[in-house]
Amino acid sequence: MRPLPKFGATGLKSESGFSLIELLIVVAIILIIASIAVPSFLRARMAANEASAAASIRSVTSAAIAYSTTYANGYPPSLVALSGTGPATCDLSELGDPIVSTAPNQKSGYAFAYTGQTVNTALAPGCNAPGYGGYLITGTPLVLGVTGHRSFCSDTPGVIHFDPSGVVAATVAACDALQPVE
Repeated sequence: MRPLPKFGATGLKSESGFSLIELLIVVAIILIIASIAVPSFLRARMAANEASAAASIRSVTSAAIAYSTTYANGYPPSLVALSGTGPATCDLSELGDPIVSTAPNQKSGYAFAYTGQTVNTALAPGCNAPGYGGYLITGTPLVLGVTGHRSFCSDTPGVIHFDPSGVVAATVAACDALQPVE
């Protein structure tokens, strides 16, 4: 008669790995953690996009003031006049962010638009296009609720305003009627 095999330490019959229940519990824990973390991550990304949009509006506003004082051509005739490479001129001044100033004028989930107000009658020497007596710069989310909730705008005084509904301010008066960013 043969002795019965022993189970245990020497292990003829030892099992290794996870049972199905253990694996399901681990997957459930990971899904719970993900369901908590993903919405927080998306909110943080939207907040970062909005901060970047407000900073880009501020950058265009500062560049427009620098353009006005440097070239004596009023405010820039377009966003393109704020960017450029090579020698700086009033047509390609190298004062602005090239990402915002170059078509399609998008950065960090926002689209930017620049509109001049009141064309200057006198063309400054060396310039191909007359500048403006004022301007309106707007930044709107590319996908409302995904890339951002608020739209931003600024005009000649340089105060940045926001619209919590994300609608673009079509005029200087509409922009000035919005709440300023603090």
